[in-house]
Amino acid sequence: MKFQSLVLILVVLFASTATNQAISTSNSSLVNISDPHVIEIANFALTEYNKKNNEVKLKYEKVINGISAIIDDETNYCLTLAANNGSSSNNYGADVLEKPSKNYTLGFFARLND
Repeated sequence: MKFQSLVLILVVLFASTATNQAISTSNSSLVNISDPHVIEIANFALTEYNKKNNEVKLKYEKVINGISAIIDDETNYCLTLAANNGSSSNNYGADVLEKPSKNYTLGFFARLND
């Protein structure tokens, strides 16, 4: 009986996860890399990164690509952007959550492998 209950719980958990992924994918769209709002979000990500990283300050160059997804009145932006560290240009990934009050939260920022 315990084994059957565990299997049932796992089936429900996997079904729920699959449904959530399908919903978030259907709400995703490509961003306009020239949109001033998207550029503002990329600059926010760089500013937050620079506040936490005292070794190297990055300077914004451009947004390369990205997607946005609306979930519960919040918009999640996953951006690939180019930034210069003073000696070379590299690509970085940033995940920024925009709340309805236009407040941003940086969830993730990292250099991407070439």
